[in-house]
Amino acid sequence: MSIRNGDIRRGVGLALQTGNKQLQRDCAVLLENMKQLVEAAMLYEKSQSHDKAAALYIRTKNWVKVGELLENVTSPKIHAQYAKAKEADGKYRDAARAYEAAKDYDSVIRVNLDFLQNPDEAVRVVRETQSVDGAKMVARFFERLGDFSSAMQFLVLSKCGDEAFAMAQAHNQMEQYAEIVGDEASEDEYLAIAEYFVGDKRLFNAGRFFLKAGQHTKALHNFIHPTSSDDGRSIEMAIEAVGQAQNEQLTYQLIDYLMGETDGVPKDAKYLFRLYMALQQFREAARTAIIIAREDQNSGNYRQAHDVLFSMYAELKKNRIRIPREMEQNLMLLHSYILVKVHVKLGDHRMASRMLVRVANSISKFPSHVVPILTSTVVECQRAGLKNSAFSYAAMLMRPEYRQKIDAKYKKKIEQIVRKPDKTEEEEPATPCPFCSSPVPETKLYCSECKNNLPYCIFTGRHMVRQDWTQCPRCNFPALHSHYSRYAQTCDALCPMNGEPFSADELTLVGDPSSYLKEMTELSDD
Repeated sequence: MSIRNGDIRRGVGLALQTGNKQLQRDCAVLLENMKQLVEAAMLYEKSQSHDKAAALYIRTKNWVKVGELLENVTSPKIHAQYAKAKEADGKYRDAARAYEAAKDYDSVIRVNLDFLQNPDEAVRVVRETQSVDGAKMVARFFERLGDFSSAMQFLVLSKCGDEAFAMAQAHNQMEQYAEIVGDEASEDEYLAIAEYFVGDKRLFNAGRFFLKAGQHTKALHNFIHPTSSDDGRSIEMAIEAVGQAQNEQLTYQLIDYLMGETDGVPKDAKYLFRLYMALQQFREAARTAIIIAREDQNSGNYRQAHDVLFSMYAELKKNRIRIPREMEQNLMLLHSYILVKVHVKLGDHRMASRMLVRVANSISKFPSHVVPILTSTVVECQRAGLKNSAFSYAAMLMRPEYRQKIDAKYKKKIEQIVRKPDKTEEEEPATPCPFCSSPVPETKLYCSECKNNLPYCIFTGRHMVRQDWTQCPRCNFPALHSHYSRYAQTCDALCPMNGEPFSADELTLVGDPSSYLKEMTELSDD
């Protein structure tokens, strides 16, 4: 009643004394209607109606009180009004904070760029809000600084692709622009980039963007052009283009180029292999892989030849395509040779000697290292007590074509083995064939009873047995569980087939390997 009767001071005092927020709010409404804004704002504040209080403090220009209430104010409009006032007063940091609370992000960006000289904060807001207008402001800021790469980045973000492209052209920044648009550009944008690089005589880059635009013919033309990059990248990209196109005419065009029909320079056979793989022509890829591996093997690049055959073997198996016997046989021989170093390092000279005997029996496959391999075979067999085998290969080394090539430190020892032969040698232990259970010498990979080729352990090189079967978690080849799990406990256990690390915890004993044996038989090209 005091307020209605005009005794505002007494009425406000009574309202404050009651502590009743609803009563205080009702009195504030009454005072606001009476244009008593200072008293109304105070009662709104006491009743915790912060937005109403702040709105009235703004009308009375009491910015100090507005600032005190801001953390409890939810109305963006009030934050925006406070921000404008602070900006007009030159309090730019307070203004930027208030604009952000008001969700007026473009104003936050503008204040940080124009007044606070804080582009990092402006960039943060643009990235978080994806504001198109804000991105334009940031782009202009960087353009004025001469930082065209950053300017283009924000022009792209603000959907001003044409402006960004023009900037890239004007300042020779097309590669940076291409990197900025990445995989998000339109076909027309990719074509524009490609044509720019054609005009600039950068044909590899032109090919890349014709490919992104789906223009496979133009992409291939630029990749195999005589002035394109000659470091192998162009051929790799040409293969990708033809693989995507699945076009017979383009395929023949690239094959002619790889064979040297186009420029008289035959390319490395590995590219033909990769082309067939890209086209998923696995039989042709397999034949090419065998040729590549044979060349590597003849040159003494055994690990490289091994890896080519292994990758092709795995691909054929994954696609359930028959594996050529020559590929299986060559991979097995190369793997046996690689196992020699593993076993020598572990001090297992008996197993190393067995692997060397296997390799030495096909020594014509290792023409670059005939004498060193035969010499190692003699030395390891002698160490392992395989005296008869040592004598056989020592006698082979005495042939005129080999004798003068023997390492001097082994020559006398080898000559002595031949002069005083000791042909004692224990018979190799036999273990059951995994197909028919007939006894087969441990390192023999063919069962004369059931006429099957036998799977071999990738660690020992021995043939597999059903009761001791595991599969490597890295290459999926089989291994003898007892031996492989023991090897896995060493600190540097690596898959002998692909060189990747593994642990004993990953190995499990396979109860019935019949499915593996069945698949092996089905995929064998015998």
